[in-house]
Amino acid sequence: MRLKVLLPIKVYVDEEVTKIRAKAENGFFGILPRHVDFVAALAPGILSFETAAGEEVFMAVDEGILVKYGADVLVSTRHAMRSSDLGRLRQIVEEEFQALDEWERKARSALARLEANFVQHFMEIEEGRL
Repeated sequence: MRLKVLLPIKVYVDEEVTKIRAKAENGFFGILPRHVDFVAALAPGILSFETAAGEEVFMAVDEGILVKYGADVLVSTRHAMRSSDLGRLRQIVEEEFQALDEWERKARSALARLEANFVQHFMEIEEGRL
């Protein structure tokens, strides 16, 4: 099977795999090469796959869509991180969330300053000072 994991800005994974395990809203499921074609809404969690060389790879994924069509499995998600070590993957995810939290905190602060500036200018217009 050919697994492609698509992020909004790049193709994150594009490789031959022998099996896939993923999590949908109603639980985990597995896909082997002759699995019937289907579509599944993925829940945030771990997607694992076995490469053609026999290596097991773990990938943390955000919610997304998985489409199995013929020999192709396409996964579309906003965020994904991978590692062949589950413990290392957890560390990577925690670091990424901390970075996102810091970025969101800065973005909220900048937005609050913009809103305050907008209100100040609006009040000046109302008072006829501009």
